[in-house]
Amino acid sequence: MRVVLGFGARSTATAADVEALLPAFTGDVVVALSTVDTRAGLAEELASRHGWEVVTHPASALAAVEVPNPSPRVAAHTGTPSVAEAAALLTARTAASKPLPGRSTAPPPAGSAALSSAGSAASPSAGSAAPSSAGSAATVPGRPDVPPPAQTLVTTTSLDGPAVLVVARRSSAVATLAVAAVAPEVTVVGIGADGLESVSPAGRAAIAEATVVFGSGRQLDLAAVTAKRVEWPSPLVPALPRLLAEHHADRVVVLASGDPTYYGIGSTLVRLLGAAHVHVVPHPSSVSLACARLGWAQDDVEVVSAVGRSVDALRRVLHNGRRVLVLSSGTATPPSVAAILAETGFGDSTVTVLESLGGPDERIHHDVTAAGPLNVVAVDCRGSGAALTPGLADDTYSSDGQLTKREIRAVTLAALGPRPGELLWDVGAGSGSIAIEWLRAHRSCRAVAVERDPVRAERVTANARALGVPHLSTVVGAAPGALDGLAPSEAAPDAVFIGGGFTAAGVFERCWSALRPGGRLVVNAVTVASERLVAELHETHGGSLTRIAVQRAAPVGGFLAWRPMMPVTQWVVWK
Repeated sequence: MRVVLGFGARSTATAADVEALLPAFTGDVVVALSTVDTRAGLAEELASRHGWEVVTHPASALAAVEVPNPSPRVAAHTGTPSVAEAAALLTARTAASKPLPGRSTAPPPAGSAALSSAGSAASPSAGSAAPSSAGSAATVPGRPDVPPPAQTLVTTTSLDGPAVLVVARRSSAVATLAVAAVAPEVTVVGIGADGLESVSPAGRAAIAEATVVFGSGRQLDLAAVTAKRVEWPSPLVPALPRLLAEHHADRVVVLASGDPTYYGIGSTLVRLLGAAHVHVVPHPSSVSLACARLGWAQDDVEVVSAVGRSVDALRRVLHNGRRVLVLSSGTATPPSVAAILAETGFGDSTVTVLESLGGPDERIHHDVTAAGPLNVVAVDCRGSGAALTPGLADDTYSSDGQLTKREIRAVTLAALGPRPGELLWDVGAGSGSIAIEWLRAHRSCRAVAVERDPVRAERVTANARALGVPHLSTVVGAAPGALDGLAPSEAAPDAVFIGGGFTAAGVFERCWSALRPGGRLVVNAVTVASERLVAELHETHGGSLTRIAVQRAAPVGGFLAWRPMMPVTQWVVWK
């Protein structure tokens, strides 16, 4: 497979710094090294060691490329959210691969740069023609047996071609590297339990014309595929970019159960390739079929997916009178649903198992222990669920006393202001209540809880599961060091709450530098030392200060009296 290396580097980086990030290639051929034009000299020094050619792009061109791991800090310094990923993708996307069967390719436009079959490249100049493919092959260092690529790759100034990152990002303190490859355009065909019988004519035509078809073994059999069959590996998502790149010259069809963009592979492919390169031929989803069988209004049903996810997410949506559909991962899901209902006080709910919807062996029943592998679980809820507003009762949480009390918690969540899709860092998480109620605000919210005590960290995870947000990411370690270990996708929080360890050296600075522009940081200070530090930081960073004092009525002898809680000084600051 032919790949493009993209890198970004600080001004102090050397060729050795970038070379240290190179992955171990196993049969891949590097056709170009790509970066921002201000690092052309460094790129040429590195490429000369391996016989690679260099393609550079202005920062403005890289900024137009959507990347999976954007960095606000890189964007602030270079004008693009990721030089490495954007450079690799842009160079690969603008490479015209071998035409698919039945397709033709136009000659390269004037002013383009061409990567030949030998991996050579020419810098674009007005009115110049693409160079020929003559030249020596660029092979993997130490692998002279690896043949050169078989046809010409042409880079243009458009973003028309699909490409994937086969190595999303490798980073050091001074450099970042990404690896991209040309990918195919993909047609995703939804298929039901009855196979081709209910597939639309467009879907049947796509399957018939495909040179390779991806899907599960069951789906490939149902579709009676005669083209090359590729069964999904497990785990699928990490393997998908390379799998697509390996079939970049094929006419690819992907089979998906039901509606491919509803909790399906279609959405994943769109994220990887872009909507322009994924054509979806939908089929009624299992949710549509289940609602049709039950007579439920689809727009009034909660849907929880247990496919590749924890079924504990069901706990968040359990409320009296609500109707819930659980997309099952197999025969184990229906009993797990029943167990959760019994544990949460919803044991009187009506549970219906709908098997093989739309197929010849469709079956609808109420025996959770006798469910087949293809099933959807319907729950007509009877019970009382937890409130949706922040400030759940303190005894909702398992805690050793390290818990933000409900009144302070409600005010804190209001200051943090969760919005759909946003990411929170809860630093010094204690029992995890802030992160958990952030996640309960919307199913697309994300959060990382950082807790130095391993026992408390386990308690955070248990609390998250019990309250229906099992996707909370818990990091065990003391800040600020523990924050450096977060995954790249978690490196730019929209909001940060510092509940513990605020006075430790470097904690505020690390959180503030990671916070995306426009993000907000909230600190609850209780001790004299933390209040003093808040006052100092308020002087330099601004924001608002609020003093919160809460008193709860408690028995004193035969009477009630006000028992004050420790006052909290809350600092809220926007970056």
